[in-house]
Amino acid sequence: MRIRKGDEVIIMTGDDKSDSPRKVLEVFDDGRKLVVENVNRVWKHVKRGHPKSPQGGRLSLEMPIDASNVLLFCTRCQKGVRVGFKYREDGTKIRCCRKCQADLGVIGAQRSSYARKS
Repeated sequence: MRIRKGDEVIIMTGDDKSDSPRKVLEVFDDGRKLVVENVNRVWKHVKRGHPKSPQGGRLSLEMPIDASNVLLFCTRCQKGVRVGFKYREDGTKIRCCRKCQADLGVIGAQRSSYARKS
């Protein structure tokens, strides 16, 4: 999975396109759909007695967007980048920036078969 909950992303297309990083709140459909903070907001009209709004009215909600419309934000490059994968010497799988090779987080447990033999 290239993008995870809590990552910072750049929105590339759509009405909410910007260069400022935004936080991923939820990931759906095996990483294909994302709910991003303050992106793709809609009004949902609810009747009185709804759990989120007992008095009824309009709720502002964030709806999912497609993962192809975002780039992961690299703190070293200070821009949106493509994500690569590589294994460390101890055998843990990490996400890395394709431009500067910066570590973007561990995504897998140690695997002795991928550890460097010395």
